[in-house]
Amino acid sequence: MPPEHTDMDNAHESPGPSAAGAARTGRVARAGLVVIAAGLVCVFGAAFWINPYAPDGTPRTMATHTQLGMPPCNFVVMTGKPCPACGMTTSFALLVRGDVLASMRANWAGSVIAVLWAVALVWAVASAAAGRLLLVPRGRGELVLTMTVGAVLALMLIRWAGVLISG
Repeated sequence: MPPEHTDMDNAHESPGPSAAGAARTGRVARAGLVVIAAGLVCVFGAAFWINPYAPDGTPRTMATHTQLGMPPCNFVVMTGKPCPACGMTTSFALLVRGDVLASMRANWAGSVIAVLWAVALVWAVASAAAGRLLLVPRGRGELVLTMTVGAVLALMLIRWAGVLISG
């Protein structure tokens, strides 16, 4: 007959997370989600603040970021060709004004990313309020983040390749 096991038999195993540790992790996660949401609010606030239209009222296609005090795109200055992000700020600014077609002309990837970020803003606020990552399976946050960043980069590079090929 096998001997009975006691709690001491398992003393070498590491204990699971404590309630205090889990609560601390939850607070850090919530704070992170609030920071993400605040950052996205700032991005959309800047998009509302800048003027994506030329003096004659026609939509610009790029260089609106200079209204934020940033220098012209170094890639354009050095090569005469747009970089993967050229037109992104203009695209956001046009999209928040409801000028979808002009936004797509400025940078269609930027239009898609702006919509994704608007959804991410709502998700971050709702997840912070719920205290957990909504719609993300437990333990899959890193995978979802990696796939999302990869998809955004792929969109930008596909759009950039199209711009470079079309001349």
